Amino acid sequence: MSVRPYRDIQRRKCRQIMVGTVPVGGDAPISVQSMTNTLTHDVRATVNQIRELEEAGADIVRVSCPDEDSTAALKTIVREARVPIVADIHFHYRRAIEAAEAGAACLRINPGNIGSAERVREVVKAARDHGCSMRIGVNAGSLEKHLLEQFGEPCPEAMVQSALEHAALLEDNDFREFKISVKASDVFLAVAAYQGLAEACDYPLHLGITEAGGLRGGTVKSSIGMGMLLWSGIGDTIRVSLSADPVEEIKVGFEMLKTLGLRHRGVRIVSCPSCARQAYPVIKTVEVLEKRLEHISTPLSLSIIGCVVNGPGEARETDIGLTGGGNGNHMVYLSGVADHKIDDEHLVDHIVELVERKAAEIEAETADAADPVQKAS
Repeated sequence: MSVRPYRDIQRRKCRQIMVGTVPVGGDAPISVQSMTNTLTHDVRATVNQIRELEEAGADIVRVSCPDEDSTAALKTIVREARVPIVADIHFHYRRAIEAAEAGAACLRINPGNIGSAERVREVVKAARDHGCSMRIGVNAGSLEKHLLEQFGEPCPEAMVQSALEHAALLEDNDFREFKISVKASDVFLAVAAYQGLAEACDYPLHLGITEAGGLRGGTVKSSIGMGMLLWSGIGDTIRVSLSADPVEEIKVGFEMLKTLGLRHRGVRIVSCPSCARQAYPVIKTVEVLEKRLEHISTPLSLSIIGCVVNGPGEARETDIGLTGGGNGNHMVYLSGVADHKIDDEHLVDHIVELVERKAAEIEAETADAADPVQKAS
């Protein structure tokens, strides 16, 4: 299906950097990140959580390195991870150097917070020597004293100026392999800061609404703030900050991007809220299907509608559709066309089987298209 003009998001043009093997910025897909919440020096716990994030689809994972034990553990963590690892550094420049030496793909750091110009040069040298990129991470809750004195309070202008001052420290060392974030827990502040920064520089931007809250509230707040920015073409990599299992951050991040047509991963379910017309328990059915289809990474669409009012119309727009029917018999649509009926007892298992089969077909077609030898034969 072709993209309609009103759905066409024009992404901001910016330079591209590499976070390990993942391109960020330019015309690269918007990457989805999360952060471990284990004690980093507990290698097994940290690697296990990284593995869960990888399985959920994480492109990049950040790990906090507050002390020497953490950077000592980082070498093993990086070796076992399948995705690039970002080392989160705050004040001590030695931790940044150790993280670079341990194989971190990126250093999250504020150059102005680590001391003298000489220390900044040492960190830049370590990053350059070991192929690290960086992220300048400005946060409304920890703005520099001179900016608070100048502006009176955290505001978009102060956050943008902070970011540009940190960027200048890296540029003075002829280092430009970095991205920038200007996060705030206030949606209006964060959005305005990112909008200002997007106009002020051409570096890739890492989006986030920091300290957004729990699973429900944080998802809503992040979706509003980051959704506004993504819709306007701003953002090259994202992290949804939730007081919840980090895996949920990846799920929410992909749902955000799928909704805007910016990334396509897994099953996109279109479902009704249900009402007295429903011919089967829609809410429970969707809940079970979401769980049973989590392993599908191939992009495809599925509509689960309780009755014939909107069911056929939604089914026409999805790869697989289910519309509730009378006497426990429900219509299944394939590629938008009514195909066959299914009863209550076998409904869920049948839909799962159809989705798995469709995903396998799409994967096979994709593989054939990518293999010129196979295509020629």
